[in-house]
Amino acid sequence: MSGRRILIAGTGSGVGKTTLTVGLMSALRKKGYVVQGFKCGPDYIDPTYHTAVTGRVSRNIDSWMLKSEMVKDIVCRASIGADISIIEGVMGFFDGKNPINNTGSTAEISIITESPVILVVNCASMARSAAAIVKGFQEFLKETNIVGVIANRVGSEGHFKIVKTAIEQECGIPVLGYLKKDQVLSMPERHLGLIPSVERGDLNSFFDQLGTKVLETIDVESLYKLADAPPLEIKESQFKTREKEIVRIAVARDAAFNFYYQENLDMLEAAGAKLIEFSPLKGETLPDNVDGLYIGGGFPEEFAGMLAENKNVKNSIRSAIEQGLPTLAECGGFMFLNENLETTDEKNYEMVGIIPGKVKMQSKLAALGYREITGEEGNFLLNGGLTARGHEFHYSTFHSKGEIHYAYQTKGMRGMKQEGYMNDNLVAGYTHFHFGSCPGLVENWIKKCKEFRGNG
Repeated sequence: MSGRRILIAGTGSGVGKTTLTVGLMSALRKKGYVVQGFKCGPDYIDPTYHTAVTGRVSRNIDSWMLKSEMVKDIVCRASIGADISIIEGVMGFFDGKNPINNTGSTAEISIITESPVILVVNCASMARSAAAIVKGFQEFLKETNIVGVIANRVGSEGHFKIVKTAIEQECGIPVLGYLKKDQVLSMPERHLGLIPSVERGDLNSFFDQLGTKVLETIDVESLYKLADAPPLEIKESQFKTREKEIVRIAVARDAAFNFYYQENLDMLEAAGAKLIEFSPLKGETLPDNVDGLYIGGGFPEEFAGMLAENKNVKNSIRSAIEQGLPTLAECGGFMFLNENLETTDEKNYEMVGIIPGKVKMQSKLAALGYREITGEEGNFLLNGGLTARGHEFHYSTFHSKGEIHYAYQTKGMRGMKQEGYMNDNLVAGYTHFHFGSCPGLVENWIKKCKEFRGNG
């Protein structure tokens, strides 16, 4: 694997990490380097930008959902063939699962992966005080390796020189450059964060402009040299192929359904699944001769009218699930399988109808946070006392028609709750699973798919 990797951390959320990370990736590509992207935490959207600008699939790494060995496994495997790997942090450098320790934080990821850190500081309306901020981050956890600083949102080149002088004198690390406060560099946002690149069309001109600006004011070659890191060692990869295409699993993938951890898909393939992608949004019915179905999250509410019109798609999915097709539907997929979806303007759209209830969109956040997941009795994925980890992040609420069979129990900051819906071989709910937290889940799914094929 590449011996060069660097972690882009921020002093807090909203400091400009994503804009800067994408800009650095573009700039390095302009210089001819092969770049691999990673994103800390449970984020599906930022990696789409990484993937689009680098031409390589970006990966999520999370030190609460995943064991350290799995984190290193993901980084080692994905970095093969890259000149440099860039890891984008989440929230502030030390923000994570718990306020009293570093679990789940960007800082913990930097330690696990032994990655040098570039700290992004919002320097708007400050001068020497920027050095105090950097000094505090250096001293707070000395196991981290902060090797440089980038000043963001400076007012002018003169302002940058003041900040640079103060930080380099007091902190003893280089300030590699800056970006001015510039609306042209802003990423568009909406209720679930950054708009996925799959809906943005051709982003090449945006990436080109961003990379050019980075090269004008940031010393990218010095950053490349600072990214020198020791090779990571793992005992045995979870992504080594054990079986080859013994079952076929359909994966719904388009602008409405695109929230998948790449490692979930890779682990299914390693265990023997051939993945067949199809687009419900484009009117593509469930592929023939499949043994399983995976419908991930996304933005079905944004395309509710189009999804409602595709009756053949809905019928094909409903019929297959009724026949026992082993199915996992997460968040947006769960919403799609309900009878109705009600948008914020109170319009109702008919969905697949396999789950007896409806989902209602609302303007405020309904749930957010990490989840520890335990299957209810009969849950084929978490059979045998398995537990998995994942997260919830949605703006809709589920309203069932009468009593239902919940799919699992989830444990979060506010305690335990029953969640989702289960019926025979259907497991559906708002929770997004990370299969890397529970490899046995993958084996259970493949086993159930084989049983379904044998009964067909």
